[in-house]
Amino acid sequence: MTDVTLFFREFARTRRDTGAIAPSSPLLARALTRYVIPSPGHSRAVLEVGPGTGAVTRHIRASLGPLDTLDLVEANPRFAALLHRDYGDDARIRLLTGLVQEHELGAYDTIVCGLPFANFDAATVEDIFGRLLAALRPGGTLSFFAYAGVPPLRRAFTTGAAREQTLAVQAVLGRALERHRFRSETVLGNLPPARVHHLAPVAPLLAYAG
Repeated sequence: MTDVTLFFREFARTRRDTGAIAPSSPLLARALTRYVIPSPGHSRAVLEVGPGTGAVTRHIRASLGPLDTLDLVEANPRFAALLHRDYGDDARIRLLTGLVQEHELGAYDTIVCGLPFANFDAATVEDIFGRLLAALRPGGTLSFFAYAGVPPLRRAFTTGAAREQTLAVQAVLGRALERHRFRSETVLGNLPPARVHHLAPVAPLLAYAG
């Protein structure tokens, strides 16, 4: 079974947890890993949450030096098995299965997150953001994405409890962006187009919006 076939099968089977409708494109992967910057002679700790079939992981691994480490946290057991097959022989990479909330996180220079926040409740989203931001070292960055144009569609086409959840989640995301975002960029070369946000524990004024 190819990675793409597995992805679409898991999307059909566990749509709420998989979230994305297609694997991240190379353009989206490059945007998400923009701050996974090689630093020869220095060790870096990187965390990827929700790597799925590894579309972004491949870009992270390519930038790892011999002293660097990469932790992967994947809740889907089928995706985790695929990741173990592809990266289990790399001593720099550690695979943690289960929800990110179930693990005691270390300290990281860069965190890349592919979780489908729009599919979670507001309390879960707030908890995850708190954990990830707290796990960043001084000067560290957290990058995640959302599909461009989806938030207003969710607000327009949901009603009742689903609409209340959508509004609550978007409020949590809005507060996180207001407090911690230092850069955003739009990636048109993805299905569908995506908006990538880069956060820091203490963010300067928004420097760039691409």
